[in-house]
Amino acid sequence: MKKFSLLILLTSTILGSCFATNKLGKISFSIPYKQYKLENGLDVILHQDKSDPLVAVAIQYHVGSNREESGKTGFAHLFEHMMFQESENIGQDQYFSKIQGAGGTLNGGTGSDGTVYYEIVPKNALEMGLWMESDRMGFFQNSVTRKSFSNQQNVVLNEKRQTEDNKPYGFNNWVIAKNLYPKGHPYIWTVIGEMTDLTSATVEDVKVFHSKFYVPNNATLVISGDFEEAEVKTLVQKYFSEIPAGNPVADLPKMPVQLQETKKVFHEDNYATIPQLTLIWPVAPLFSDDAYALNFLARIVGNGKKSPLNQIIVNEQKLAGNVEVYYNAMELAGQFTISVKTNPDISLTNAERAIFESFERFEKQRISTSDMERIKARLETDFYNTISLAMGKAYRLAFYNEYAGSPDYIQTEIKKIQSVTSEDVKRV
Repeated sequence: MKKFSLLILLTSTILGSCFATNKLGKISFSIPYKQYKLENGLDVILHQDKSDPLVAVAIQYHVGSNREESGKTGFAHLFEHMMFQESENIGQDQYFSKIQGAGGTLNGGTGSDGTVYYEIVPKNALEMGLWMESDRMGFFQNSVTRKSFSNQQNVVLNEKRQTEDNKPYGFNNWVIAKNLYPKGHPYIWTVIGEMTDLTSATVEDVKVFHSKFYVPNNATLVISGDFEEAEVKTLVQKYFSEIPAGNPVADLPKMPVQLQETKKVFHEDNYATIPQLTLIWPVAPLFSDDAYALNFLARIVGNGKKSPLNQIIVNEQKLAGNVEVYYNAMELAGQFTISVKTNPDISLTNAERAIFESFERFEKQRISTSDMERIKARLETDFYNTISLAMGKAYRLAFYNEYAGSPDYIQTEIKKIQSVTSEDVKRV
């Protein structure tokens, strides 16, 4: 009998791109760019695309919740809010009003592994966008007051109440993190952090965290769109070169998890109306060879009407209306998840049994060539769609530079998808 190590959680109720075809008929792909580094360590990547008079600016900081420490969680997400509020030369709430007033859009995001800010502006507003990004990188700390900090603390605390504390299944990820990852692992808390840590944080904590991680040598700046190279290099030098480098920030080592035995956890959710069963396997992290095969596995066993999980759970046994299956690739570790919200009066034990019946059926079946080609085509299409606009290219180039070591990984990604075999899927 096969031995599985997993965590089971039961919730109860109360453009500018180049394409070519090689001899094998596979598509090779590249995005032309130029890369250089400022003396303070800031990586700069330029991609020209004059198809529209727009420019996208993305800056990827290599800091997410995995850079926090126990007792001081939620800082990276809190910073996302604070750095939109104001900086030394940009008044309160002026980030949005200035960019939107120029006809542009902007936003940002924080995850377990990183923080990104971006703007999409008409080409004549590029200088303003670069000035604003440089101001919150190099001239943010002097604008942090007790009042401004308390304001954003309250905003984040309310967000936590809305998305976790008072939302059906909102504690799912919290319970998973606490039970899947061992003490000391940087994924043992969620991105939004712990309520007690957020309320006890001080202005000094904020300044220390910012000076450590929001520095030029821990970031990649990408400018993508309609610009002149000489002009944009002058602007980057003007606004970013005076910001001093911080202390070196080393990449964290990979920290994949191995459970010694299966854990079964029960969480009573006062806001849920139907029970939910979630199975999580600790698996390989982002950019590992197994990562691509795990993505295929998720689609084969759980996506589509003919997938084993849908056939057994939805069609044959009618235990649920649908099944969610996905692979979450993170920088330090990965998670493979199957989640089922069952129909009324269905035992979660029956749902669990049906999931393993689905795996048995999958193991006996041959993975067809047509299925593999269909998934490859879908994944490639999704990939190309994400980089069809200047902003998508900017974000991807910044992300690959920070987490894969080079913007050229954008080509490797497609090759990795194309090279996955049915044997790889069976292996993972």
